Amino acid sequence: MKRFLLSVIFAATSLATFAQSSLKLPALSPTAKISQDFSISNIEINYSRPSMRGRKIFGDVVPYGKIWRTGANAATKVRFGEDVEIAGQKVKAGEYAMYTMPDKDQWRVILNTGLGNWGADGYSKENDVARFTVKVINLQEDVQTFTINVTDLTYTTCKIEMVWERTKVVLPVTARNSEAVETNIDKAINHPQPLPYFSAANYYYETNQKTDIASSYVNKALEQDPKAFYMWYLKARIERRKGNNDEAISAAKKSMEMAKGSANEAEYIANNTKLIDEINKSIRHKQDIDR
Repeated sequence: MKRFLLSVIFAATSLATFAQSSLKLPALSPTAKISQDFSISNIEINYSRPSMRGRKIFGDVVPYGKIWRTGANAATKVRFGEDVEIAGQKVKAGEYAMYTMPDKDQWRVILNTGLGNWGADGYSKENDVARFTVKVINLQEDVQTFTINVTDLTYTTCKIEMVWERTKVVLPVTARNSEAVETNIDKAINHPQPLPYFSAANYYYETNQKTDIASSYVNKALEQDPKAFYMWYLKARIERRKGNNDEAISAAKKSMEMAKGSANEAEYIANNTKLIDEINKSIRHKQDIDR
């Protein structure tokens, strides 16, 4: 009988625990996860998003001059997939707790190894990896819910923006990735077909470097796929940068021809027409100067 009662109690406890764990209710500060491809890796941010709910935030709910978890619940976490520079300071690839110390005109942003901390509890300055001071940008309208975004992405830079109430702060992030990109290109070029000539050519064009190599690679890419209208458009832009106007116009016209009948026809006709017009305009301008 005793064994039977214990079994009943265990079953009831298990059912209660299951019911509680499976219960999903609305949260005042729901969690969010950002996963943004950047450079040759990515940036991930995990945080909870409190809302204003009629409250004064900075200087009240979030006191000035004190460590803040940068959100709600557990401390905000950020993971960098490669070594980066933030506001000029080197930060190794890895995951960090991101604390902040808001003030009226500036914030201190802190990367810390205390990944298991709940909020500011357990924070220790000894575990700081880096500290940055960033200026406050005042907004004209309230942002009701605390928001972190990764914005203004380029091949080598981005910004981590934090916004709440009428306050915005921005962390500039830079990836010193030229050597790694070169290594990736060299390894990929030496692999079996299909070779990534187009991607390499596009990278060199967009970063305004190694134009002759970019030209060689886009030509090799077109040998692999001579009907690729987007490759012809890249070739037109590369030839224009090299000063080969006739070749650039010819490639632009080829791009428009190859794009006919595709879903991108209108876009590439417009882009190539604009490019040809710009080239002709520069030619006429040079002729006027030479007269």
